[in-house]
Amino acid sequence: MIHFLLLVNKQGQTRLAQYANYMELSKRVTLEGEVVRKCLQRKDNECSFIEHLQFKLIYRRYASLFFIVGVDGDENELAILEFIHVVVETLDRYFQNVCELDVMFNLEKAHFMVEEMFANGSIVETNKVNSLQSLLLVDKLSKK
Repeated sequence: MIHFLLLVNKQGQTRLAQYANYMELSKRVTLEGEVVRKCLQRKDNECSFIEHLQFKLIYRRYASLFFIVGVDGDENELAILEFIHVVVETLDRYFQNVCELDVMFNLEKAHFMVEEMFANGSIVETNKVNSLQSLLLVDKLSKK
């Protein structure tokens, strides 16, 4: 089960946080701080999988953003790495070479894309075209 997905910049500032289950704000802040510190202090040549508390953290860096996913111990790490890559490709397809500013200024659209791809702790869509279809429809209707 996927518990959370975080997009974090190199300075450790969370740009997008999506949780599968409710967690108190104070616990979220603490968890995010610990997770971000653990992932950002690692070197490029180290493994992208970390055990932290009851979570297995899988992360990947793309340009200036870190994509961090917290899962149960029984999830397949390589499948989650592929999921992270699909999320990045989907964001890239919509924003044409996504960057931190795209996510910051279009946070609701980024959340919408992530929600289309995972819900209730499970990956529900990995097809980039299907994931973007409803967002493109909303964009089309809002221009009218």
